Amino acid sequence: MALEDSRDTRPHGEDRGPSSQAQDRNTDSTAGSTVIVEEKKKSHATLWVILMAGALLAAFLVYHFTKPTSGSGAATDGAGRGQNGPAAITVGKSATGNINMYVDALGTVTPIATITLYSQITGVVMSVHYREGQIVRRGDPLVDIDPRPYQATLDQAEGQLLHDQGVLAQAQMDLSRYQAAYARNAIAKQILDDQEKAVLQDQGTVQADQGTVNYDKVELAYCHIVSPINGRVGLRLVDPGNTVFSGSSSTLVVITQLQPITVVFDVSEDDLPPVQTELKHNRTMQVDAFDRANENIIATGKLTSLDNEIDTTTGTVKFRADFPNQQLELFPNQFVNARLLVRTLNNATLAPTAAVQYNGTAPFVYIVNANNTVSVQPVTVVTSNDNVTAVTGVNPGVTLATSGFDRLENGASVQVHGGKPRAAGTTGGSTAP
Repeated sequence: MALEDSRDTRPHGEDRGPSSQAQDRNTDSTAGSTVIVEEKKKSHATLWVILMAGALLAAFLVYHFTKPTSGSGAATDGAGRGQNGPAAITVGKSATGNINMYVDALGTVTPIATITLYSQITGVVMSVHYREGQIVRRGDPLVDIDPRPYQATLDQAEGQLLHDQGVLAQAQMDLSRYQAAYARNAIAKQILDDQEKAVLQDQGTVQADQGTVNYDKVELAYCHIVSPINGRVGLRLVDPGNTVFSGSSSTLVVITQLQPITVVFDVSEDDLPPVQTELKHNRTMQVDAFDRANENIIATGKLTSLDNEIDTTTGTVKFRADFPNQQLELFPNQFVNARLLVRTLNNATLAPTAAVQYNGTAPFVYIVNANNTVSVQPVTVVTSNDNVTAVTGVNPGVTLATSGFDRLENGASVQVHGGKPRAAGTTGGSTAP
């Protein structure tokens, strides 16, 4: 069957009917819709291709930057081998040397004497002779109070004394006469006895007058107040023109002795026995006063005394140390760190402080053997400081582990780093703890 030729055989330019034009428009519309659908399909396909490419690129980047390189892989392998291989440690050696035994405590600078002066009389302050913070000596004038009323009272008492002394002298003269007359039987015995008693009465009066004079002299001396000790005066508490009263609580001046001065510090009762042993042998124990940071020595003194009982609330004993304080390094009520040198251990076995470990309260060390293994050795700590510790239970010249303890146990293999071990006690063998 022959196919019909659907092509338009009409001459070019021939008019087409309305039905033909409508059909053409429908055909064009269908073709346009088909093109739009095809374009949408192409855009969706392009979007999926872009997304897949982005995902592949992201996966590649993650793989590339997380994949270990040959060098890092070697390091990782090495790290893995290190976890399962020998523990890396540093070491030190025990040695024989001297070390000081110290007792550390918090202390307070306490003056030997602090004098608070009050007025013992009533009067007007005439003058103040000291400057605030001045260093004064014993006998230096401080405050003067108006002495005139007390001088007048003293003059009156001295006059009464002179009067009664004259009466006594007259009575004594009469007694001598009566004694002579009685010897000649010129007077009765009663007259002589009466005169003897009159003399005794006059003597008592004179003695009372003398006491009044002495008292008035003391009152007059209170008008001139002087320093009873060597020390430093505080801030001025009274000005000229003020009236002070006897028996009041108004302070005139406070004087604190600075040279020498003491430091009082509390020591645990556990540290008391070795200190008592040294005191029984009359040994002088040195005390160093450090600043608040416990870094610099302020002054050096010696232990002089300790309290007679233990404070049950703190379990401590108060110690007192004297300091010359020549340069006034210590100030009253200053807080310091006191370090008492109890004694020096000679020819002790010294181990690096870093090598001493504790299992609870039991100290031990790791001894490094010749086959690069470690063994646990219990020790007893005698005394310690920042650098070295005096121990018993290990011999001098033994190599000890000073780091890497988290991977150490008895018999563990080790690899020593840090070069040749340094013997303990070569530096800081007698420093403070």
